Amino acid sequence: MSILFSGDFHANQVHELSVIKKRNLIIKYGQEKFNDIRYHIILGDGGFMWTGNQKTDLYNYKALVCRPFPILCVMGNHEPIYGMMDKIPETDIGIGDTVYQIHDKPFVAYLKRGKIYTIDGFKILALGGALSVDRRSRTPDKTWWEAEYWLEEEKWDLFKLLETENDFDCVISHTGPHHINQKLFKPYDYDPEKFQDAVAMLNDQIYDRIQFKKWFCGHWHTDRYHYNQEKEQEYFFLYWTTKILDKHDNNMVIYCENKEVRL
Repeated sequence: MSILFSGDFHANQVHELSVIKKRNLIIKYGQEKFNDIRYHIILGDGGFMWTGNQKTDLYNYKALVCRPFPILCVMGNHEPIYGMMDKIPETDIGIGDTVYQIHDKPFVAYLKRGKIYTIDGFKILALGGALSVDRRSRTPDKTWWEAEYWLEEEKWDLFKLLETENDFDCVISHTGPHHINQKLFKPYDYDPEKFQDAVAMLNDQIYDRIQFKKWFCGHWHTDRYHYNQEKEQEYFFLYWTTKILDKHDNNMVIYCENKEVRL
């Protein structure tokens, strides 16, 4: 069994659905590896539940229900769920802490920030959130929530947890650690504010407290890879590509797409 990882979905705003459709995943990985997928993790900005976007959500759910595995979303930035978490049921699906379930068929849920989950045998630290650089262009149909930044209580609860639980197979977040973002992305290609992200800087503080093998994130709307040779750590930034994480002989294996798909 394995886990599929993909980047920002944005409720298919710019055809991101094509990246994760059943047919295209089978083309990219083959039927056998597709059949082995047990969970799909979206690395933030799922974009589900925007006000007035019900028809788009329904269209997306109809496409995603063709796949037989649940979808677990990392908390992104300007996610509608931030404004309604107190109204969304928490569900125990047997992976550790509860999740915020937003849909039944297909099963779609958001993972909590600062929690440890065991997903398909992998010990995973779930983070999330990021700066919305587009908050300056606020329009009547867009809302940003303070909760896209971590609350102080959330941060200190996690730091306390990491005093005794600090060794992970994977970390999943929306933006990456600040020092890795700086290595992979150049300010002249992005809004400079994106490099002044308190959440990315928090990820650096978390980085200093933990051991891990692989870190998966999205947010930057491009695909990048970084390998820390000294610590033997891998970083995957995903958007137009996906990755599959599997385990063989107690070793983690990453499967990359083996065929191009016209998006």
